[in-house]
Amino acid sequence: MKVLVAVKRVVDHAVKVRIQPATKRVQTTNVKMAMNPFCEIAMEEAIRLKEKKCVDEIIAVSVGMKTCQEQLRYCMALGADRGILVESKMPMDTDLPPLTVAKALQSVVSTEQPDLVLLGKQSIDGDNGQTGAMLAGLLDWAQASCVSSLQFDKASSSIQVEEDVENGSRTLQVPLPAVVTTDLRLNTPRYPKLPDIVKAKKKPLKVISLESLLKEKEAFESLLKEKEAFEVVKLEEPERKKKGVICKDVDELLSKLHEKGVL
Repeated sequence: MKVLVAVKRVVDHAVKVRIQPATKRVQTTNVKMAMNPFCEIAMEEAIRLKEKKCVDEIIAVSVGMKTCQEQLRYCMALGADRGILVESKMPMDTDLPPLTVAKALQSVVSTEQPDLVLLGKQSIDGDNGQTGAMLAGLLDWAQASCVSSLQFDKASSSIQVEEDVENGSRTLQVPLPAVVTTDLRLNTPRYPKLPDIVKAKKKPLKVISLESLLKEKEAFESLLKEKEAFEVVKLEEPERKKKGVICKDVDELLSKLHEKGVL
C-alpha cells in the first residue's frame, strides 16, 4: 500500500505572532517556522502503518514556497521515503486558498496513485479545515474527517476509523482509496533521530512548479481568481486577558460580583 501525506509549513506554535497592519497579515520574516502539528500526526500515523507492515511507501508532499523543503526533509527524517514539493511562485505574503491546494494535490495523487491520503484536519494558521474534504470531492474518493483512531483491514482493503463528531464519535469502515484527516487524539508524534536526519538529506525530493503541474493556462488563471475571491478585511491581536482575582470565600465572591453589576 502506498500512502501520501500532505504537510504544511506554518509559524511554530510556540511563537507569539505579530500582525503587519499594512498587509493585514501575520509577520513571518525572521520567525521560526515548523510543520503544522496536525500534519505531524498524519505523518506519524503513516509511519506507524509502515512499521506494522501495512504500508510499502510513504510520500510526503507540500504545496507552497521553496522553503517548504525544510519540512519535507523533516518528514523524510521521520520515515517518509521521498518528498514532492509543488512550488508556488506567488509572493511570500500570499496564502494559497484551500481549493487551490486541493487541486494541486489532486494532480499529484493522479500521478502517484496512492491508496490512502493523510492530512491534518486543519492548519494552525488559517484554521480552514477544508483541504481534505475538497480533495476527496475532487477525487471522488471516500473520506473520513477528524479521525482519532485508524486500523487497516487488509482482507477487505479498507480502514476502520473512529471519527470525532459534535456529540461524541462514530466508527466507520472506509473503503480504499480514501482521504483521511487526522485529529490531535490519533497519536503522539515522535522526534527524528540524528542519523535519520543525516540520511534524509540523501532521499529524493522532487520539485514541481504549480504552473507546470496545472499545464493548461486557463486552469492556473482560475486558481488566481480563487485567490482574488478571498479578502482579509481585518486582522488584529486578541485582547490581553485581565488579571484574575482569587476570592478567599463565598462572601468575597458575592461582593465582587455585586461590584461588577453581575448580581
